[in-house]
Order: sequence, then C-alpha cells, then structure tokens
Amino acid sequence: MKNIPVVMIIFGGSGDLAHRKLYPALFNLYEQGLIHDNFAVIGTARRPWSHEYLREQVSDAIHETHDTVDENELKTFASHFYYQSHDVTNVEHYEILKNLAQELDDRYSAQGNRLFYMAMAPRFFGTIATHINDQDLTGSGFNRIVVEKPFGHDLASAEELNKQITASFDENDIFRIDHYLGKEMVQNIMPMRFTNPMVQNIWCSKYIKNIQVTLAERLGVEARGGYYDTSGALRDMVQNHIFQIITLLAMPEPKDLSSASVHQAKQDLLKSLIIPTPDDVKKYFVRGQYLGSDTTFAYKQEPNVDPESTTETFVAGKVKFNEGPIAGVPIYFRTGKEFKEKKNRIDIVLKHINNPYGQAHSNNITIVIDPTSEIYFTINGKRIDQPGIRRENLTYEFSKAEMAKVPDGYERLLHDVFVNDSTNFTHWSELKRYWEFIDAVEDAWQKENEAGNPAIVQYLPYRMGPKEANTIFESPTEHWIYE
Repeated sequence: MKNIPVVMIIFGGSGDLAHRKLYPALFNLYEQGLIHDNFAVIGTARRPWSHEYLREQVSDAIHETHDTVDENELKTFASHFYYQSHDVTNVEHYEILKNLAQELDDRYSAQGNRLFYMAMAPRFFGTIATHINDQDLTGSGFNRIVVEKPFGHDLASAEELNKQITASFDENDIFRIDHYLGKEMVQNIMPMRFTNPMVQNIWCSKYIKNIQVTLAERLGVEARGGYYDTSGALRDMVQNHIFQIITLLAMPEPKDLSSASVHQAKQDLLKSLIIPTPDDVKKYFVRGQYLGSDTTFAYKQEPNVDPESTTETFVAGKVKFNEGPIAGVPIYFRTGKEFKEKKNRIDIVLKHINNPYGQAHSNNITIVIDPTSEIYFTINGKRIDQPGIRRENLTYEFSKAEMAKVPDGYERLLHDVFVNDSTNFTHWSELKRYWEFIDAVEDAWQKENEAGNPAIVQYLPYRMGPKEANTIFESPTEHWIYE
C-alpha cells in the first residue's frame, strides 16, 4: 500500500516517546511512501507550542536518529505537522481539535480516516477515550486507536479502560502496542518454529525440558522512581512483554498467518493457562529489590521511592499451560533492574537422552533478542585433541548489512497500524487472561505484605538478580542456562 490518506492525532505530541520513536518512525514510513501526500499529524499537549515549533522539534528528532537526511524532503515532511494546545480534561478543547482535524482532512484529502495515538500518561487514557466518543471526534472513514502500555493497573482497571475505548472503537480497530512484538527476533519465533522440521518436530513435552525467558536491564529506576513504585517488575514487564513472548513460544500452529488465525491460536492456548494459587506463588515466584553500591542508590533510596516500599525491582516465576504443543512444560521467566548486563534472551532446554558416550551436555536453542539478534543451537561434538564430548554452537545471525535493514520496532508496528494488520498487537481476550494471572500473584503478595512478612529478597547490583531465583525450578537438576 502507498500514500494512505489519514489524519493522525498524537495525544502527548510534545513528549519523549513522540520525539524519540514516533516522529523518526513516521519519517521512515514517509520515505517509503506508505504515507506521503494525503496525511497530516496533529500533535497535542498542554504546552503553548506553535505549528512552527512542533515542526522544528520533528526536524530535530529526525536529525538525531538519521545519519544523512534530504533536507528538502524533511522540510516537506515536517510541513504536514500541526500543533494544538490541549487539556485532555477540557471538553471544549476536543471541539477545537475536531474542527482542526476536519480542516486538515479537507486540505489533505484524508477521506475521513482518523488514527489516534495515546502517548501520554496512562491515567489519561480513559478520559481521552471517553471524550473521543462523547465529542464525536472520529471521522467518516476508518478510525483506529493505538494505546501504549500499561493497559490498566489490574484486571478491574483494564476492563474499565477497555469499556471506555470500545464505546468509540471496535476491537479490530484497537491496537494495544507492545514494542517487543516489533523486535526482529521476537517476530522470528513463529518462522523458526513452523518452517523448520528439525525444530517443529521437537517442539513438544517429549523433548523440551523447560523454557527460560530473561529480560535483563542494566540500569536502575533512575528518574522513573515515582512511576515505578506504583508498578513494579511484574506489572511493568511480565504482564506485557514476557507474556507475549511466552504465548508465541507455547501457542499451537495457526491455520494460516492472518491476524484472526494467529490471535485464535493464542486464545486457544491461553484458555489453558494455569493461574497460580497462593501456595504456587510462595513456591515458584521470587521478588526482590536491588541494593546500592559505592556509586549507585539502593532502590529504597532512589528519588520518589517510598523508603518502606514493597515494590519489586526483580521477579522470577513459572508459567504452565494444560494445552498446546508444550503442555505441562515449565516456562520460567525473570526480569529486573541492575543486572550485570542488558540482555533479552530465550533458552529452550532439551531433555537429555541416553547415549553410548555417557556424559553429554543438554542441547539448547537460544534466541538472543537484544542487544544482538541471533539464534544458536548448542549441540555436542567430538573433542579434537582428547577423548570425550565438547559443546559447540551452531549460530544463525545477521550480517552488519542485514542489521542495517532491520527497522525499529515502532516503525514496524506503526506500519502495521496504517495497513490495518493487528497480528503483532494484543487482543483484549489475551490481555484479560494475562491480568488474571498477574492479579493472582499480586493478591498473594499483598496478603504477605498485610501480614507484615513480605518475602522480598535484597540483591546486589550488577549480577543476575537474587540467588533465591535458583529455587523456583521444579527439579533440582534444572538451573538457569544464562548465568
């Protein structure tokens, strides 16, 4: 598709997300011709900016992310941007926004198509959605809305937000964005599983011992203490990124690659998701907070963090399904702040087999999502200069030239929104099931907190999290592959 006509309204157009991600992504899509002559973007925020000042900010954002830029092309691109000072709680401001959108629709022949992007603080999502509806801000063509995470704080708030959004938009027009689903190696999970017989044939409980998902962050909460202390690692990372990855790893093969079929396969799997009991949480989940060092604060000493906080900066746990190709296989996850390095990876650990050589290592399939993009198979081979078996890696990785072609996650996902492909977005039925799982863990933790004995371990920074995370495995022979 080329030159898609649309008026896009970004709530939070002066914010960091818009500057760092959305504007560069839109420019790349403009250069590709996906949007070109018949589009306009309205950036809204409370700041008293002008059209010209927003266009300067857009140009700056492009220069910061692109080594070379055609200045004439950039100037033309930026001319499609308009600014509207907007208080999302003021109903009259939506009338002004509606009139500007219609004016730009007429000017650019946008055919009544509207795309709304919520790039603001999550507490305003419901308010914006409500006023889009009661002020009739939608157009006569297609109407789509993109919602950033977090989508709610628990199941009840997520259901309320969903009710507010579906008053104006059909489920098929709601794009709950998770930028991890735009990452190259996350999008490689399905092709790897379903196009390679040597992988597909072993993707079952007969051969897979466990799966391990690690999303490790090098930094602490830094300036985000105020937000993070109301969220924590479980809500911030597991409810979205980790569960999306787990679902791709455990789902059955869809009947085809249409969005409807992929989401149906995910929903079929998630019906069998085992919701943990309080005893399960105590046995198979660990939460922790990072300590300080000579150069860094402990979590409880970070700015805007409650000194008595029980918010976790690390969580490890277990997920299981009763259905699907790996039914009954434990999927372990861990994520947190202040790890030894920033790395996102998946390890599929295969079961040992009896063999005439005696001692042999397990075979593993490792998918490295960040900071590199690679898949490698750990296999056994013969030692060269002495008897015995050694481990070897068979690696699939991109060349520098290939890596240069990999689009940013936001570019990839915005492209999908424009062409109305919701495959790599979260369906409400999936999100609801994720929240049911998260709420069960949070409820168990809250009861511990109220009893005055929260099991929150303290861990030293720049390692792999607390040693207690090694105790969540079902078998004493299991351990974290990435150490």
